[in-house]
Amino acid sequence: MQPQSPLVLNPKMWPSFRSRFARGLNRRLLTRALKSVADAMPEPPVVVTTIPLVADLVGHFRAARWVYYCVDDFSVWPGLDGRTMRDMEAELVPKMDIMIAVSETLQTHLARWGKTAHLLTHGVDLDFWCAPRPSDAPASLRELATMPEPLVVYWGVIDRRTDLAFVKHLGEAMAVGTILFAGPHDAPDPELLRLPRVRSLPPIPFADLPALAARASVLIAPYADLPVTRAMQPLKLKEYIATGKPVVVRHLPATAEWADCVDVVESPETFARAVLARLTTGTPEDQLVARARLKSEGWRAKAEQFAQWIDGK
Repeated sequence: MQPQSPLVLNPKMWPSFRSRFARGLNRRLLTRALKSVADAMPEPPVVVTTIPLVADLVGHFRAARWVYYCVDDFSVWPGLDGRTMRDMEAELVPKMDIMIAVSETLQTHLARWGKTAHLLTHGVDLDFWCAPRPSDAPASLRELATMPEPLVVYWGVIDRRTDLAFVKHLGEAMAVGTILFAGPHDAPDPELLRLPRVRSLPPIPFADLPALAARASVLIAPYADLPVTRAMQPLKLKEYIATGKPVVVRHLPATAEWADCVDVVESPETFARAVLARLTTGTPEDQLVARARLKSEGWRAKAEQFAQWIDGK
């Protein structure tokens, strides 16, 4: 039996939740869009949200249970209305039937409201990252031919979470090569792309990321040590590890537990030294052996656990 395609709704919304008027208007707009869908289902649906902005919807249409899948602390996310996110999360959490968090930091964050959250870290599709790839570069990566090698690569959202000092030290320490940031720009510090050896590419189709990894000599995650980065569970970390490439990352709660598989560093100086070392040595044998534990981190097992929890099992 073929799985049904998901029904995707794109309800109209007012672009603010800060005032009582704005929240009331969005509650009416969202309820109007969702209630008819929920009413048409043979049984009340399980409602899962990853954002606090639905706090006003609970109780306005039928639902078997409400689930908060907490993937980030959006109150400290760059560019978002932190006060509104914080206030609405404080209202949302007590209303939830089930809580699931992607990190221990977020579990602790939710516990301030007296709620216990299940821990479900992000997974990885090992078959996707290990499958053979065509030798020809996809169109999205043809610009790589103009970039001096070796390539030190970051992929993902490019924003204010990047530690400029880490990137600056690395660029000054590299005698040759390119530090490549690939992904959508979300108001990054303008200084980033002016740093030595730094280049950027627009968002790469997900299907092309393994080809980008194949061209990289080292993969990096030079995040700044901030409340938002201490709370997150970056998907790219396990993707990086699955590629087999050397990986150098900032010491954060989400990266520390993988210190046997990657190089975890504390400062701009140790970051630059670690990247230069891995450009020479490649991935150490002990790290490759340790990465075998990634086999238990597949998305299928994560999805099965998630389904059990939201079903109330």
